[in-house]
Amino acid sequence: MASQTTAVTPIVELKQDKRAGESLTARAMKRLRRDWLTLLALAVIVIMALLSIGAEWISSNILQVDYSRTNISEAFLPPFAPGHVLGTDDLGRDHMARLLYAGRISLGIAFASAFLSLVIGVSLGVITGYYGGFVDDLVNWLITTLNSIPSLILLLIVSAVILQNPALSTGVLGGPMALVLILGLLGWTGTTRLVRGETLALREREYVVGARAIGSSPLRIMFVHIVPNLLSVVVINLAIDIGGLILVESALSFLGLGVKAPAASWGNMLTNAQTFFNKGVHLVIAPGMLIVITVLCLYIIGDGIRDAFDPTATDK
Repeated sequence: MASQTTAVTPIVELKQDKRAGESLTARAMKRLRRDWLTLLALAVIVIMALLSIGAEWISSNILQVDYSRTNISEAFLPPFAPGHVLGTDDLGRDHMARLLYAGRISLGIAFASAFLSLVIGVSLGVITGYYGGFVDDLVNWLITTLNSIPSLILLLIVSAVILQNPALSTGVLGGPMALVLILGLLGWTGTTRLVRGETLALREREYVVGARAIGSSPLRIMFVHIVPNLLSVVVINLAIDIGGLILVESALSFLGLGVKAPAASWGNMLTNAQTFFNKGVHLVIAPGMLIVITVLCLYIIGDGIRDAFDPTATDK
């Protein structure tokens, strides 16, 4: 008898890739949820913002002090002195309460000026990248001209002209609003270049060509089809810009061209404290550490968002 052999057909189970239907944003959010360092930095920024917003309530109900009340007999008290957690300054004002109020101004200036420069930079970047030609050349000439001047010198000149001129520093331009306008109107060049480069690549994509073919207006194409695809780049740039603007505001206040007393910012608190370094070193350490921690956390957030939205990154 002839031997009979039975052919066995192997059964291969195809595993479906669960990530196949996920968008880049969904994958980025999943990566961010696993990035404990970025989440920690974000938590620190949120806590600082909440403490600064609630500075008045915290000072009156928890610390039970008036941040503007002076008492020369209690000047230069060290940290953990009775009734003063972080001590007092040269006028006997509670140092922690002033740090909270200063955080409101420093963070407010940084966030507001970053948002203003972001709006200008994204708008000009999308317009120049989409249209090109004369508009692109004109904006690039303006960016090159502004960038050819050292940024610190340009800021000092504009700040001195506006803040030291009583006719210009009153009304809307008075106080922190002047710094918001100065930093916002001079800080858009980097964002414009970044968005312009991304727009040059996106305007040749199929969905943009298709939208143009069906008769969509240029304004709709730019702000409905192109700008949403720049969201990750814009958020990363915003986080980094806020950190840089906190340093710029602190530097201007340190040089005497920032927030003026009696209003407090972390920068002008450092300026006032340098005179009394030997008498109250805590007056220098606290605002300096807050600036360092805030800027570091913002850079970590920007770096974490950039890694999360990297399309070439592989999930572990």
